[in-house]
Amino acid sequence: MIIIGADYHPGFQQIAFVDTDTGEFQERRLEHREEAEKFYRDLKARGTSVRVGMEASGHARWFERLLSELQFELRIGDAAEIRTKRVRKQKTDRQDARLILRLLMEDRFPRIWVPSWENRDLRQLLWHRHRMVQARTRIMNQLQAVALNEGLRCKKRLWRDKGREQLESFQLARWASRRRRDLLELLDRLSPTIAELTQAVEQEAEKCPEAQRLRTHPGVGALTALAFVLIIGRADRFQCGKQIASYLGLVPLEESSGQRRRLGHITKQGNSLLRFLLVEAAQVTVRSDQEWRNRYFHLALRRGRKIAKVALARRLAVRLYWMWRKGWDYEQLKKFGSHAGQPGNRDGVQLNTE
Repeated sequence: MIIIGADYHPGFQQIAFVDTDTGEFQERRLEHREEAEKFYRDLKARGTSVRVGMEASGHARWFERLLSELQFELRIGDAAEIRTKRVRKQKTDRQDARLILRLLMEDRFPRIWVPSWENRDLRQLLWHRHRMVQARTRIMNQLQAVALNEGLRCKKRLWRDKGREQLESFQLARWASRRRRDLLELLDRLSPTIAELTQAVEQEAEKCPEAQRLRTHPGVGALTALAFVLIIGRADRFQCGKQIASYLGLVPLEESSGQRRRLGHITKQGNSLLRFLLVEAAQVTVRSDQEWRNRYFHLALRRGRKIAKVALARRLAVRLYWMWRKGWDYEQLKKFGSHAGQPGNRDGVQLNTE
């Protein structure tokens, strides 16, 4: 077997590899994509088994597809954990490749969970819709500014037929008029695209039983439920709700030492899209559930509205996790509840004894 430690960069990769049969050690720098692809295809032609280790990195989809096509074993590791295992203060590409190789040889490589190709493709659907909505919002804000400059303050009515007729009826200067026309054309093109993508999200959510179950929670729609399932991947990857909150970056940054404990803002280390959707869904839940509304106003008076929104987003994430893990819908969640971490309740379930 050939074991390869690869320090991956967008333009090249520095590799260190060992042939376990002969003990031969070599190092090479492979330019992307032609030279690297030729090197790995030559290994396949030799008929030997290959194991490759690399840090989690972006811009490597083609490389992962290549190794999958060649049926090579690919291990992707946690970059932060790999960094902690570096002894020397010097850092070079060659040393990084050697470090990854040594961790693979000593069976200490911090391997992480990698989603399937289908999962990744569905994530592209969510991201594409999210970016299109952001672009439409920016266009609408610019048109709103044009309307305000002309004295039209009906924000909610601006996008109806009469509001748009008023917006188009204003006599503007040459380039202001050109700007208004172009923005309206972009808006007309984006709206059907977003509607089509939203319908696709609904269809994919209907195919997913876990997403359908999560949608029974107030405030959680197809987009949030599907994003939660895709990004979390498997519920059994986590042991408790605290790990879910930490994974999504919804826990405060902590810098404590001795008797001093200092908490900062949330870490924001997780997926930004899912964190955004959870905050939005939590606000919808506040409007539809009296218990959540009371909790929100209580927190808002004490800590401010922004912190209250994030706190409820964290609570919603933990709830969705337990619904998924236990196979519950919202009615079952209300009946049994999730009480993870309480004494005498290892399964996180409190039975109804009434």
